[in-house]
Amino acid sequence: MTASLQLLAALGFAIAGPLLAPDFRGYDPDAFPIPQGNAPVGPAGYAFSIWGVIYLWLIISAAIGLFKRHDAEDWSPMRPPLILALAIGTPWLTVATMNPVIATVMIFMMLALAIVAMTRAPVLDPWLARAPVALFAGWLTAASFASLGYIGAGYGIVFGAVGWAYLCIAGALAVALYGCRLRPDAPLFPLGTAWALVAIVVKNWGTEWGVAALAALGAAVLTALALKAFVTPRTTA
Repeated sequence: MTASLQLLAALGFAIAGPLLAPDFRGYDPDAFPIPQGNAPVGPAGYAFSIWGVIYLWLIISAAIGLFKRHDAEDWSPMRPPLILALAIGTPWLTVATMNPVIATVMIFMMLALAIVAMTRAPVLDPWLARAPVALFAGWLTAASFASLGYIGAGYGIVFGAVGWAYLCIAGALAVALYGCRLRPDAPLFPLGTAWALVAIVVKNWGTEWGVAALAALGAAVLTALALKAFVTPRTTA
């Protein structure tokens, strides 16, 4: 049953979400008391292309999980938190167009559940189970803190847009490092976050040098951890 639900959740997440909000290009700058037309905490637009990879990989993983691994005991613990994360994510784009604050709460819930799913992913089948969930969680790590940065700057909470960019990049890096400790054999997790950080470098290059430098440092550290995970032999089964 959970294997079937995982496939349905993955299909709903990949199809229904974009279908309900096909024109979503990020939060409306005027949705905040202080408009956020070019917030430095947000990545360059090209970074969102990673969603195509995430959608497809999660569907393939769920389909193989249903037809080939439905009775595999090591796949079962991952499924409930992943299903919940995908269920929350299905209406996320629609909610984001209407209420960024609620959307921010939702994306942090997705992040927490995705990390739990990653920690429960099987050691075997690394490219079929662990990798897509890790990439999903890695991207959500950056996306959730970017969302928080928009909220903080948009409502003028203590810091301005640049201050929130520093704070949220540091927060995303801290969560990514913690996730790497929880699951050091999941290199796609730090790479997912690093992808977003590089896009923040691109966006801020030539304007906010400090933000770009911090994002570049974070991306370098996470890429190094990913490379270490790729070359470190797996010793458990």
